[in-house]
Amino acid sequence: MLYLWLKSGHVIFMVFWLAGLFMLPRQMIYMLGTEPGSEEEALWAKRSGLLRKVILTPSLIVVWVLGLLLAHTTGVFSEGWFHAKLLFVLALTGFHGWMVSRSKAMARGARPLSEKQLRMWGEVPGVLLAVIVILVIVRPF
Repeated sequence: MLYLWLKSGHVIFMVFWLAGLFMLPRQMIYMLGTEPGSEEEALWAKRSGLLRKVILTPSLIVVWVLGLLLAHTTGVFSEGWFHAKLLFVLALTGFHGWMVSRSKAMARGARPLSEKQLRMWGEVPGVLLAVIVILVIVRPF
């Protein structure tokens, strides 16, 4: 029964985390069109800050904690598919950190990424999610 609760929580918070990672680049695109120092920029900076503090970072932490507990409970630490999944989850975590740093820079008035770059980077979570889900469901190795 513990396995099912851990798995449910892991999936629920993974969905929250990914939803936040899909939203952050979009919010950054909206902020990009504002004048640095304007009220509109401050509003988008506030929204991005809330997204980070309320959804992204807490979900990231819960996903990792429940995921590691789930892995420990099921004993998958020695399986190849799990190592690959872990690698892609680490990449997604790195992407999370990088996007958070870029959004904080934008909130300070910098414009480190173009709209085209933000649109392209916004696809990364979907690609990584697809790979991770295939590794978990298919377990190709």
